[in-house]
Amino acid sequence: MTDAPLSEPVLKDSLPPYHEEAEIATLGALLLNFSVDLLDEVQQHVRGDDFFKGAHQVIFAAIGRLNEKGEGIDILTLTGELSATGELERAGGAAYIASLTSRVPTSANVAYYAKLVKEASVRRSLLDTARQIAANAHDDSQETRGIIEDAEKAIFELNDSQSRGDLKPAREVIQRTIETIENRYRTKEGFTGIPSGLDALDELTTGFQNSEMTIIGARPSIGKTALALSMATNIAVKNRIPCGFFTLEMSEVSLMMRVVSAESKINSNNLRTGLLRPTDFNKLTEAAGRIYESPLIIQDTPNIPLLDLRSLARKMVTKHDVKIIFIDYIGLITPEDSSQPRHEQISQFSRSLKALARELDIPIVALSQVGRQSEGKAPSLADLRESGALEQDADVVLFLHRDRILDRDEDEAQNNSVVKTELIVAKQRNGPTDTVSVAFVPQFTRFENLSYHDH
Repeated sequence: MTDAPLSEPVLKDSLPPYHEEAEIATLGALLLNFSVDLLDEVQQHVRGDDFFKGAHQVIFAAIGRLNEKGEGIDILTLTGELSATGELERAGGAAYIASLTSRVPTSANVAYYAKLVKEASVRRSLLDTARQIAANAHDDSQETRGIIEDAEKAIFELNDSQSRGDLKPAREVIQRTIETIENRYRTKEGFTGIPSGLDALDELTTGFQNSEMTIIGARPSIGKTALALSMATNIAVKNRIPCGFFTLEMSEVSLMMRVVSAESKINSNNLRTGLLRPTDFNKLTEAAGRIYESPLIIQDTPNIPLLDLRSLARKMVTKHDVKIIFIDYIGLITPEDSSQPRHEQISQFSRSLKALARELDIPIVALSQVGRQSEGKAPSLADLRESGALEQDADVVLFLHRDRILDRDEDEAQNNSVVKTELIVAKQRNGPTDTVSVAFVPQFTRFENLSYHDH
């Protein structure tokens, strides 16, 4: 008697998730009242291998073939097709096929039936993934970080397969496209992605786009970090869009000091030295409140391994709903194989970050130094340091440029000077290239719209 409660869960766990009635109802609905639209609706949710029962896989594949031939689909034509291919017995026989339509009340709920089939399929895949993770965990030849990376990627792929249809008929895509265009017409928004806050740049790029990787390049001390932080604070503090920032070069406190200076408009050197006026504390408190309430997520790990960065990026998205990630900077990521030549390491980083942007369906903005050969002139794509893969993989490449003579030393940065800086859009896969001007405010280590300072 005492053993019975224990045996039931074991028996249940040994059976793969399978929704027989939903599979029968999906196929029965197609045979009961077939139309191309009805088949398209089903194919938005399931593929042939999502059916658990082999007979149902065979039947669904045969329906697809008949549709491609442009033939009518009913019990008779389906039976004929299966007989011609020698698959009638694998499909359960003519009597079983005929019984399918008697077990579905209406074809109106076919999308609901198909979703149930897909959910059971995803659960079976989840069990397969769990078994593979367990097997990898027992394999001493594999690195632990690699096992975790593979596990996270597999889970994300499963989630993605559940939330997005594998097949996208043109009729569905064009309908959503027209709706998007109409919505933009009504709202009159000038951008389609996440705005950087620099108007001239946003007009050219229409914002950072999902699944795209952007590279920001410049020589040292020109302001790569300041530009990325200015964009990140515009996104998170001003527009309240969740934003992730990996700081590999400076500590989180040093980074936040810059954010506070930019938001409070208190000279950054005064914050570092503590030479503050009583009136500064009101501005400091107000800025701290805005930053405290903002969805800005900071990750401070110097020389972070690539696998750890990818894992933490996924965590930012799942836990904090981050919509865009900045990485400062790509050259400080630790490679998986330190024996590789440097250009191969950078190529690996580039490919991995591009793949991560597509996997998470968010923009990823990575900073990079440019080669010494660009000193004294405007950088070009050929100047991206250590690897041509950055040029190839990036969807957008931005360069910061100003004459070296305009760089300010610490004393000169105390005044209210504004340095006009060129922001070069050297590559934009889906848009034009051009050069726009922005204002660098040294005392706040912040980039702003140049128009703010025009008189």
